Amino acid sequence: MAGNNPTSSEYIQHHLQNMTFGLHPENGLGLAHSPQEAQEMGFWALHLDTMGWSIGLGILFLWLFRMVAKTATTGVPSGMQNFVEMMVEFVDNSVRETFHGKSKLIAPLSLTIFCWVFLMNLMDLVPVDFLPMLAQKIGAWFGADPAHVYFKVVPTTDVNATLGMSLSVFALIIFYSIREKGFSGFVAELTLHPFNASNPLVQVLLIPVNFLLEAVTLLAKPVSLALRLFGNLYAGELIFILIAMVGLWQLPLHFAWATFHILIITLQAFIFMMLTIVYLSMATEKH
Repeated sequence: MAGNNPTSSEYIQHHLQNMTFGLHPENGLGLAHSPQEAQEMGFWALHLDTMGWSIGLGILFLWLFRMVAKTATTGVPSGMQNFVEMMVEFVDNSVRETFHGKSKLIAPLSLTIFCWVFLMNLMDLVPVDFLPMLAQKIGAWFGADPAHVYFKVVPTTDVNATLGMSLSVFALIIFYSIREKGFSGFVAELTLHPFNASNPLVQVLLIPVNFLLEAVTLLAKPVSLALRLFGNLYAGELIFILIAMVGLWQLPLHFAWATFHILIITLQAFIFMMLTIVYLSMATEKH
């Protein structure tokens, strides 16, 4: 895909490169024509494919659940209504068992996280060449060189997407911590724990140590959330790409790996949701 007869390295690199839009120091505003150009665009460049699929799948989730809610019946439910009710009940039970605070936001947030992350992960099961080749053909209609059209379809294989979601969770952790404990209580939690000496002078001397330990623990939460999801899906995508390179035998290998990978896709969505609930529950607990 990087040319008429790409090498294995070029093929893999092409599939792992996002469609990047930004301001290039020499070429101005536009799409990157190579990984190097994408890197030179810097921090403020946008991954259009990641944003497009993330927003599109989010809209699909909202539309589907809203449609089912509007057409729900007390009689014999449809298969889709059964599925949605099962998902809502599953998430609601998970929240009740894990989150011990009071909030009307946590259950809807958890449902959104699980379904949205699952849909984004599910794109990993689409054959790796299908949508990128379609994007290349569309680009060719507009005069673009197909070798310079990059298109990734799995948002969760982009660390920017997973880190963006985890930073949103991190903001909620800070919000709930301050709301439940007050600003002074939040600061005290960062500076007076885990070592809490009875002597005031010793306690003051321990503040830097406590702050360092608690800050590392706090900052590790969004980082672990983002990298765990990204790492597992990125590895899965890379295996699909390697399978696509074997030629004739790729179809049975693809289905074999997809059968196992569906477990990873579901598990990672569940883990991201559960860790979010756990972190927010910890934020509401008072020492």
